[in-house]
Amino acid sequence: MASSSSYLSEEQLQCSICLDVFTDPVSTPCGHNFCMGCINEYWDNCSQTQCPLCKEIYLQRPELRVNTFISELAAQFRKLAPEKFKTQTDGPSSVEMFTALLRSIERSQAGLLEVMEEEQRAAERQAEGLVKDLHELEKISHIEDHLQLLQIYPTLCSPPHTKNWADVSIHPPLSVETVRRSISKLETLFRKQMEKIPALLDVTLDPDSAHPNLILSADGKQVRHGDKRQNLPDNPERFDSCVSVLGKKGFSSGRFYYKVEVRGKTNWDLGVARESINRKGDITETPQNGYWTVCLRNGNEYSACAGPPVLLYLSKKPQNLGVFVDYEEGLVSFYDVENSSHIYSFICQTFSEKLYPYFSPGLNDGGENSAPLIISPAEHHVLQE
Repeated sequence: MASSSSYLSEEQLQCSICLDVFTDPVSTPCGHNFCMGCINEYWDNCSQTQCPLCKEIYLQRPELRVNTFISELAAQFRKLAPEKFKTQTDGPSSVEMFTALLRSIERSQAGLLEVMEEEQRAAERQAEGLVKDLHELEKISHIEDHLQLLQIYPTLCSPPHTKNWADVSIHPPLSVETVRRSISKLETLFRKQMEKIPALLDVTLDPDSAHPNLILSADGKQVRHGDKRQNLPDNPERFDSCVSVLGKKGFSSGRFYYKVEVRGKTNWDLGVARESINRKGDITETPQNGYWTVCLRNGNEYSACAGPPVLLYLSKKPQNLGVFVDYEEGLVSFYDVENSSHIYSFICQTFSEKLYPYFSPGLNDGGENSAPLIISPAEHHVLQE
């Protein structure tokens, strides 16, 4: 028979902070569950200790212990759909997530059929037992000598073995309508899961915001620093000191993510910025100033621009970076797409205006940092000055 965990939804075993299946799940006093690492990091970055979901405030930071029951359920659920949860960490494409969810439904349907078959076998065994009992009763009905009856069937007078036939019922096999209802529930779950898939943002760079030294590709998918300053109008949207550029489209709700190839570069800044940022003169990238970014310096020095900067120690140099935003949750996360690893997250943030993808390819540095930032999906072609 299929495990009961086959019918648990991802939502029931999902941490609302990292959006993944629980790792070392703990329960807050208000009854909500989170990964231990996620809730501790959340509280470390908040001015007061409160539940991220119901906002209940605790005067003292609760002592948290791993909920072993939920932990075991999460482990079983991961085993049922390992490729699905891998893609969530990778920052997957919508097609990849659609395929994983479809496979999950197929597995659930297979488990449902297995349960149906087991219930059918149980009903058949029950029916066989009842037929046997009825045959015995038929024999008893032909015995007229009560003494002989008691000698042959002594256990009939023993209360523990007395059968209450009024309570007997045979469970019929699952009907076609039952199957349809079960499949309908699976389809509803599937639709709910699809609603959670963040849109892979088709980012196009905004030339009106680009610093005059930046060279953009014709399709607006690539940017690099050029040696010559172009004669461009100094409009309010344009960065005039920092070599930066924004995406054309901003967002004020929902979830979205985009991917950027940073291969071959020694210097870059990536993330999101709010619409009202200062674009003139020197800029300090911090959340207080409207920037949620990570950066690379000197080829191997990574940091989150959190004000003060947070040094990041990465086991492998990222070649493709994923940027994920959940506007309502106040979350901006960064991922190494190829290495399937989380880099850094800004959590417990408050967004009140549009957010725009933010890019800075860094200075050319005598050709050492001449490679462009390439937004995925992008057509790879040579930039022309």
